[in-house]
Amino acid sequence: MDKIIIRGGKRLSGTVTISGAKNAALTLLPCALLTDEPLTLRNLPRLADIDTFQHLMNQFGVSTAIAGSRPEDFGRVMTLEAARITSNVAPYDLVRKMRASILVLGPMLARMGEAKVSLPGGCAIGVRPIDLHLKALEALGATIEITAGYVRAIAPDGGLSGGRYSFPFVSVGATENAIMAAVAARGKSTLHNAAREPEITDLCNLLMAMGAEIEGIGTSDLVIHGVPRLHGATYRVMSDRIEAGSYACAAAITGGEAFLANARVEEMEATVQALRDAGILIEPRSGGLQIAAEGPIQPVNLSTAPFPGFATDMQAQLMAMLCCSEGTSVLTETIFENRYMHVPELNRMGAQIETSGRTAIVKGVPKLSGADVMATDLRASMSLVIAGLAAQGETNIHRLYHLDRGYERLEEKLSLLGAEVERVGGD
Repeated sequence: MDKIIIRGGKRLSGTVTISGAKNAALTLLPCALLTDEPLTLRNLPRLADIDTFQHLMNQFGVSTAIAGSRPEDFGRVMTLEAARITSNVAPYDLVRKMRASILVLGPMLARMGEAKVSLPGGCAIGVRPIDLHLKALEALGATIEITAGYVRAIAPDGGLSGGRYSFPFVSVGATENAIMAAVAARGKSTLHNAAREPEITDLCNLLMAMGAEIEGIGTSDLVIHGVPRLHGATYRVMSDRIEAGSYACAAAITGGEAFLANARVEEMEATVQALRDAGILIEPRSGGLQIAAEGPIQPVNLSTAPFPGFATDMQAQLMAMLCCSEGTSVLTETIFENRYMHVPELNRMGAQIETSGRTAIVKGVPKLSGADVMATDLRASMSLVIAGLAAQGETNIHRLYHLDRGYERLEEKLSLLGAEVERVGGD
């Protein structure tokens, strides 16, 4: 199994191109199920999760074609065409690899009147039930059955009727599934307390380009007027705000600077504010963001929260950076109950982090030391990379498949910034 070796202590400097957003792309791909015309997505990141979702779409009879691009280029163009759907079943073998597979439920139900999707099961960073997905679809007129480990959703004759649903708490995935189902319902649907993440805005913008009628984009109250038919479109996937924040933390912990090409401050304002609170200079420039560490990293106190709050997907990376701050930081994780699995690994590198329930106390240390560490989930993996860049000596990060799920050609991008990093075959 491959591992990444990082020889720390190098000051990062230069330009890094931020890829298309994984979380957005995994929501845009199933939109191809809503039309029999081609859907072309540009700026699609080269990631393991994207490949897995492509295989799932092929399972339904959707053809996928990747436009010719040079191997050295970041991103790619994919055209999906669901002229004829041959299966409405998302099998366990594919769904178990990626929880985002549940996002085919809404569009498949809307297009075919029935969908059968394997229950996604547990998750390393905590329980992520799909009950809100199912309740929202029921509010739009679906009948839901759960049997033998599968969710079976059925629309009445004539299709979904549309309806009203108020989410008891913010759920990004459930909001996405409900939107994709509602755009093809017969009537009007209203979604209250909907998630407001930029990736949902990206989804709505694509659906509008396909002929959907959606009001309130970017707010927590959406009004969706179902249309009888959606058409194809060509659309560019938004840039990855989490990847941008990750490289910002990487540059900062090394006392360096970086230009994050394609990053947009309006999509990551909470991350930008957290970094500024830590003493990091961030300036919007034409085509991206300029990051620079102007002095010692300062401690911060913050809690994760749904957008526009500080993203849970940035908590581990910020924690790694704060391990080298001048003082004590307090981080509170409010989204997932088991998202501190990176803490023991960071402590192996000399960090001083204590956790109690959902709170982590991070006491800054003068230096970190390289060590053998193991990736436990996607964002935890990146926290170990960030720590390794600042550590004295050599850090070996094992179980790279987590990183490959969400960071496009990580070692190449870090090398462009001056890091000494390489991928090698493991034992």
